[in-house]
Amino acid sequence: MQVLIVLAAALIATVASNAYYPKPAYPTPAYPSYSKSYDYAPMPYSFAWAVKDDYTYNDYAHQETADDKGYVSGSYRTLLPDGRTQTVTYKADDYSGYVADVKYDGDAKYPEYKPSAYKPAAAYPSPAYPSSYPAYPAYKPAYKPAYPAPAYPKY
Repeated sequence: MQVLIVLAAALIATVASNAYYPKPAYPTPAYPSYSKSYDYAPMPYSFAWAVKDDYTYNDYAHQETADDKGYVSGSYRTLLPDGRTQTVTYKADDYSGYVADVKYDGDAKYPEYKPSAYKPAAAYPSPAYPSSYPAYPAYKPAYKPAYPAPAYPKY
């Protein structure tokens, strides 16, 4: 009997809650619903490029290949300022992510620092003041204004 009363109370509470808090009926949107998915299958591609300019010491390259399953592999290399060549070989896919292997070829060369003995000459000669003036710190030129002082009207 008590179970029946509890079930009846639960039913009344459910009905009452729907009466006070009805689900809103939203109108259909005025704009069209775009349900198109832009998840296209991976497209295979391959590219490579390189720059080698001895005059400016630019030497770098990049090549990459991808298949129709989304597996990407490639490498790039660059000439570092210390004379070594850094080569990065990488693989990337949806399962393992980006995995890179970095290698350095050659030995780093750091030239020894030698301070320069060069002392630049002054760009302009020191000012030469007339002998009628005392020492330089005491010299103060007399400037006169280029325009007369403004005359303000008196009220």
